[in-house]
Amino acid sequence: MSITAYGALRSHGAGTLGTADVGATVTVAGWVQSRRDHGGVAFLDLRDRSGLVQVVADPEASEALEAAHRVRTEWVVRVTGTVRARPEGMVNDKLATGAIEVAATAIEVLSEADTPPFPIEDGIEVSEEVRLKHRYVDLRRPRLARNLRTRAQVVSVIRQVMERHGFIDVETPQLTRPTPEGARDFLVPARLQPGTSYALPQSPQLFKQLLMVAGIERYYQIARCFRDENLRADRQPEFTQLDLELSFADEEDVYGLMEELFAEVWREVLDVELPLPFPRLTFGESMRRFGTDKPDLRYGLELAHLDEVFADTQVGVFKGVLDAGGSVVALAVPGGSELTRREFDNWTEWAKRRGAKGLAWAVVEAPSGGSDVPALRSPLTKHMSDAEVAGVIATCEAEVGDAIFFGAGTTRFARALMGALRVELAQDRGLVQTSGPDGGEWRFVWIVEPPMFDPADESDDPTAATAQGWVPNHHPFTSPAPEFIDDFEQRPGEATTRAYDIVLNGVELASGSVRIHDAELQRRVFRFLGVSDEAAEEKFGFLLRGFGYGVPPHCGIAPGLDRIVMLLTGEDSIREVIAFPKTQSGGDPMTEAPAPYDEVSLRDLGLRLAPKPASG
Repeated sequence: MSITAYGALRSHGAGTLGTADVGATVTVAGWVQSRRDHGGVAFLDLRDRSGLVQVVADPEASEALEAAHRVRTEWVVRVTGTVRARPEGMVNDKLATGAIEVAATAIEVLSEADTPPFPIEDGIEVSEEVRLKHRYVDLRRPRLARNLRTRAQVVSVIRQVMERHGFIDVETPQLTRPTPEGARDFLVPARLQPGTSYALPQSPQLFKQLLMVAGIERYYQIARCFRDENLRADRQPEFTQLDLELSFADEEDVYGLMEELFAEVWREVLDVELPLPFPRLTFGESMRRFGTDKPDLRYGLELAHLDEVFADTQVGVFKGVLDAGGSVVALAVPGGSELTRREFDNWTEWAKRRGAKGLAWAVVEAPSGGSDVPALRSPLTKHMSDAEVAGVIATCEAEVGDAIFFGAGTTRFARALMGALRVELAQDRGLVQTSGPDGGEWRFVWIVEPPMFDPADESDDPTAATAQGWVPNHHPFTSPAPEFIDDFEQRPGEATTRAYDIVLNGVELASGSVRIHDAELQRRVFRFLGVSDEAAEEKFGFLLRGFGYGVPPHCGIAPGLDRIVMLLTGEDSIREVIAFPKTQSGGDPMTEAPAPYDEVSLRDLGLRLAPKPASG
């Protein structure tokens, strides 16, 4: 026995009816979007997952009319009636079913409803707290319902592509051993083994590598992951990713697979053809040009490095920074001369809030005094030589009428500051073409060859840090680049890896790498990071032992499903594409999670709560 398309209680979806159905008797069911009474005739807008249709109840069907008078917004009803064309002049071109209506012969109330906390329509301003407290109502709104359908469509396309390439869907454990991976674990006390706990997985990383040892060769999973970290618009404590791993493969295999996957998703969901292959930038080039490893390529505004221009400068603030081994980084803003002094001051205050001592600026003006070289108007120019002025303008490729901002500090800080300023200015100046379901630019880029390690204290001087002063840039299971395998310990500040990220319009969508598949190399990485052989055995022994039984070269990647759908739908937050998200503080207003343990549960788990610290 097969299930009917719309369930046994109805013959059609409300949004599927059209002029081809005129004269047919149909049964539709759904929620009452709105009710209108006009001179003894009642109109109901009936909504279900397929859309909206107008229902008319008139005196010819007295029982249906009586029921229509009684119903209220968001009541659930079933309507039987005849499809008819709307009268001339009453057609609604904005509605897919706007050329027809259903003349009701019977209206049955299936469920009454309280007055909803906010209107069930898009474009209504409602606080997030109220929306999430009543999320089951919020999800009735067309935009959010559409987002969830898009999410399901993306997952369907992903499965088709993965299975086409011979990947096997394998579930990995949700209760695992606590394993540090650069972010905090959610811990689950083990009742049957007092004093111990499981961790919810931050990723299936170790299990998928062991699946390669097991000979699965091509694994994938729509994986639920958990990280107890500070939240932002693109982060949640629980999130979903496409997790995959493949054996006897290298970076090029991953690049080709992912480009095919994203191209198919964009084609099926948005009817957009992505240009392939995606461009590639090394991590170092991305940082130099854009101040970030997540560059938005929809606009220019590339950074300019002025260390050579100011090598012998008398500009005190720049001289001090350069003498200390730092950098001066600039950003030219087309047409920026129209900025007011107050706006320049506001940007300076913005930089101070990000930890900078200030933000110098200049405006490029037309040559004067018989010179054919443009001039700079700035509080700093009285300390700058003619050669420095010319060098700044040439290096920044600035033109008359542009503004130039200068950031100074350690190279890492100056680049990050100016990279962030680049993004803010692009938004402020209207240089970003919004992308989403209605169109826009889609600028994918691979970021490759990132550093193997970052200084734990973010120092730019690799000789100043000890072995324990380094942290993995990606994760400790990432293979060094071939030229650094033998001596990465001696060159930690230079060593790069075979890792790669996919970035789209300034948002990181996926991160992956070629993995270490040699147990001794893996131990060397652990030792360098301050993890002794004994500690490595305790924490990762099951992985290292597995490697002892023959492990193929392998690599993988994990695109974030939430972020992909967020960009496809044009949303600003992943909370808008997750059915039941947490707030930015990690709470759930609907279920009031997290909630305190009761005493019985604590006793059963062998736990007790530490007293709250004294205030003051």
